[in-house]
Amino acid sequence: MKRQQLLLVGSGIVLVVLLFFFGKTNTPKKENTPASAQSQSPSNGSLQFSDILSEAKKSLTSDQNQRLAGLENAVVRGDVNEQKLHVFHQLARFWKDSAKMILPYAYYTAEASKLENSEKSLTFAAQLFVDNLLIEGNPPMQKWLATNAKDLLDRALKLNPNNDSSKIGIGACLMFGNISDNPMQGILTVREIVQKNPDNLYGQLVLGLGGKKSGQFDKAIEHFSVILKKQPNNLEAIFQIAECYELKGDKANAVKWYETGKKFITDQEIRKQIDIRINELK
Repeated sequence: MKRQQLLLVGSGIVLVVLLFFFGKTNTPKKENTPASAQSQSPSNGSLQFSDILSEAKKSLTSDQNQRLAGLENAVVRGDVNEQKLHVFHQLARFWKDSAKMILPYAYYTAEASKLENSEKSLTFAAQLFVDNLLIEGNPPMQKWLATNAKDLLDRALKLNPNNDSSKIGIGACLMFGNISDNPMQGILTVREIVQKNPDNLYGQLVLGLGGKKSGQFDKAIEHFSVILKKQPNNLEAIFQIAECYELKGDKANAVKWYETGKKFITDQEIRKQIDIRINELK
């Protein structure tokens, strides 16, 4: 199963672990993933939604393609915002419920939110892109996700300039999205918020992921530890801190945290994958 499908069929702690163990290790068939679209993108590394959409359509059945064509034609015919908004919502539901593909779902949710222009809809759509950005490793895809997320969050901040979550989201875009010549600005933005409010766990998560990405594992562990003091059952923080210990060579603590995370998992296949990781460290 493709990672963008895992993002829609999973939920709660199962989703976190599916992404952590399967999203990183499974290499989808090239012809069925947006990665294929990335390989066909221009030499400057840019990625367009048309590339992603073209690849996503290859996974659809003939009936789904027929249904989709009708919805897409309705967008073209729509000459007022109310009509377009309705169709964008229909397209988003199609990609979420029928096709189970996160990226087209996120795109059409974003298009609808721009027409609605409410802080709630803009930040909801932006978070779909940011959540994917934080686990994405391909530079063209990172840039596409970050560009879309930042646009939505900039719009949201115009409506509510005091929303720290929106500011943190923009910081994450600058840190992980390859859209800025100065990603440090993103770090400084998030750090300033966290220094004022250490209990902002979203900010702690972003800083932890940033530390992990840059190889500053001790810093990352500090941030994940703050989260776990407040939320001992936070699976994302548990497995992130476990991997940080693993990457810095502290096998004992890595095993400790993988074992901790395993206690919250009932799915036998996922438990098996955790056991494999633990046995490799012993």
